[in-house]
Amino acid sequence: MAVRFRFAPEFEQDIAEAYAWYEDQREGLGEAFLVSVDDCLDRIAQNPKIYQTVFHSFRRGLLNKFPYAVFYEFEGIAVTVHGIFHHSRDPEKWRRRLQG
Repeated sequence: MAVRFRFAPEFEQDIAEAYAWYEDQREGLGEAFLVSVDDCLDRIAQNPKIYQTVFHSFRRGLLNKFPYAVFYEFEGIAVTVHGIFHHSRDPEKWRRRLQG
């Protein structure tokens, strides 16, 4: 089954901010972060139910090597990616965003 991804604008902003921060720390680290995000999205594409539901209908995919989680919903063949959050962030912040 091929899934279709939809990305919320907030997700794109989250990625850009994290990429810039890591790239400022060390050249190339931002690229490694993007590879880790792509790996997580590939796992979701292969099996959208691989990660457990953590809040209402939202699932949380964990990145390898970076302390971030991708929050997404899966319905039918559509995966909607809402955001990516650092593990140290207050859970209420991501819950509020996901509630819209």
